[in-house]
Amino acid sequence: MTEPVDDIEFIASSKHRVGVLDALAGGRCDRDDLRSLTGASSPTMGRVLSAFEERRWIERRGPSYELTPLGEYVAERFAGLRGALETEQRLREVWRWLPREMEGFSIELFADAVIAYPGPGYPYEPVERVIDLVEASEWMCGFGATVFKSIANEAICLEVIDGMEFEYVYPPEVLAATVAWDREMVERAAQQDHCTVWVHDELPDKKRCGFGIFEDRVGICCHDADSRALRAWIDTDAPEAREWALSVFEQYRDEARPADETDMDAPIPDQITIP
Repeated sequence: MTEPVDDIEFIASSKHRVGVLDALAGGRCDRDDLRSLTGASSPTMGRVLSAFEERRWIERRGPSYELTPLGEYVAERFAGLRGALETEQRLREVWRWLPREMEGFSIELFADAVIAYPGPGYPYEPVERVIDLVEASEWMCGFGATVFKSIANEAICLEVIDGMEFEYVYPPEVLAATVAWDREMVERAAQQDHCTVWVHDELPDKKRCGFGIFEDRVGICCHDADSRALRAWIDTDAPEAREWALSVFEQYRDEARPADETDMDAPIPDQITIP
């Protein structure tokens, strides 16, 4: 008996085998259909079908072929493996800044996320993504340093003043630095009845990331733990991700205290740069 990895290699090493498996996972096909879908030559298709029949993955029904229950199992699991690796490849560059201390987080929650990176010639794409979501929303909550950049702070304040509901839990140093950025604008926004600002001294992953939750999306703002430099912004509309984020937010909001003048005037640590 061959090792399981040998059969994985057998499928993955040929785009035509992958194509046949995918095509038959969608239903019965004849040889011409399979050749058209995969681009395989007639001899190549003959070899693929023979190898699949030997493994009991397919069987012939008149002029057509279909997956056996064993073949359906292989096709489903192989598709799952490819999907997992596609997700890994997309998140490979941001995994180090994703949550580690927030209970319930998993990579699968952000499998289809939009990812925005600060490019070498244009570093503003992540912040612009945040601003686009803010300006398209009538409600937002979150915690951490998601809205810390000056242009994001401004967008948040203007939207809150214009009526957007806003509830946010700040680390004390981030709130103090945000107030120092533009005290008049921050206070004007904070005075709105639909704006609630909280402070929490021990937010999870506070040096690594924070997140913002909108009506239909949730995003994670990724920061370098040492330099606090913005590394990426990722967001998704997956309902399970938003449900998870809301549960984490509610947990830390319930532990937080309402922000007051003392919090707004707190000393700003040297490592925190005013936006």
